[in-house]
Amino acid sequence: MSTRTITVLTHGRPAETGAALRELAELADRHGAVLALDPDETAKHPHSTGVAGIALGVPLAADADLCVALGGDGTILRALRAYAGTSVPVFAVNFGQVGFLSTVEPERMREGFERALAGTLHVLSLPAIELAGPAGRHTALNDVSVHRKVGGRVAELSYAVGGEEIGSVRCDGLVVATPAGSTGYNLANGGPVMAWGVAGMVVSFIAPHSLSARALVIAPDDVLALHNSSREPLAVSVDGRPVGEIAAQQEVQARFAHDVARLAQMDDSSFYRRLREKVGRLSR
Repeated sequence: MSTRTITVLTHGRPAETGAALRELAELADRHGAVLALDPDETAKHPHSTGVAGIALGVPLAADADLCVALGGDGTILRALRAYAGTSVPVFAVNFGQVGFLSTVEPERMREGFERALAGTLHVLSLPAIELAGPAGRHTALNDVSVHRKVGGRVAELSYAVGGEEIGSVRCDGLVVATPAGSTGYNLANGGPVMAWGVAGMVVSFIAPHSLSARALVIAPDDVLALHNSSREPLAVSVDGRPVGEIAAQQEVQARFAHDVARLAQMDDSSFYRRLREKVGRLSR
């Protein structure tokens, strides 16, 4: 039987994840698997040299059996992007602030990893947003944000759905989110939370200069067109990362995409419990 390969991605504070990495290596070695660290991860964890169960300097394997993310939502999104469009599930241990996408907290890491190795975790398929425009094509697992640049004038954004113009709003920008991403930037804008399993995108406005601007949930088969009616270019970010801009009078289109990434979950971790524990605690 061939050795199973498990890719590991960690956040930028290796001192916080070093002990967890060694513990996972011990379990992987016991189960006939190996943790694979690419050159960037190897540079973060130089003390892993010679540790049984860890292979260093290994290129990211597209055919890995599992991807383990040790970090917060940013690290988890990086892992999901790395394996988008494949059957590789992401097992995420929360070493961040909120970790809404995480599989387990650190204290349950061993239990969760044992189950991941045994193949008994529930795997959730996550959708995405496909963005196309002058800046190229991009895939967002959380959200796309269009916003005015620092020091720029208030943006004016026109938007249409399914070829029908909905309206034009003066604002600082807007966010288009997946259900998984609806608890982030969209929620901060006052947009609705969409439960995992709901198909569609939600659009919410950033500081709208109107009392009538309302968030909108878009059906999964409808295309959203965003037109920059401003006199200045607007910045575009995908999952919090800058990817380009929309020039004045240019347009981008957003489409809903089914089953783009796979996230491992414990059976006792429902969306609504996660919402209460992860988001609800922020207001205390």
